[in-house]
Amino acid sequence: MNDTDKRGTVQRLDNIAIVVDDLAAAKAFFAELGLELEGEATVEGSVVDRLVGLGGVRSDIAMMRTPDGHGRLELTKYHTPPSRDGDPHAPANTLGAHRVMFAVENMEDVLERLRPHGAELLGELVQYENSYRLCYLRGPAGILVALAEQIG
Repeated sequence: MNDTDKRGTVQRLDNIAIVVDDLAAAKAFFAELGLELEGEATVEGSVVDRLVGLGGVRSDIAMMRTPDGHGRLELTKYHTPPSRDGDPHAPANTLGAHRVMFAVENMEDVLERLRPHGAELLGELVQYENSYRLCYLRGPAGILVALAEQIG
């Protein structure tokens, strides 16, 4: 057995976690985008404290699943300790700030449905060559969400 055989390897991306201040609003936003609620739970106790490196954790989580079943988004609302404020208006090039991108159909319809949930375009809806229509928007808790619609 060589060294390569002994290494651990990633099997898949399981989920991406996002801390939010309003769990109900975040669930509604991503449900409108087309994600399905897979489950909800309240987590607390010493195992959770040790896992995340905080004391006295009590949080509610909602796991949202993409329609194809391959992607999941964990939305987390911390009750204790309280979440530290971030900059909900941080620009896309802020260190550590990341965005989540979703492939969509009928971009205008998706944008229209998300606007009542607080979605705001960061820039413009653009066409990249003859392959994609793309946009960045800000969702609940300042989350950066990118949408991509394949064309042609």
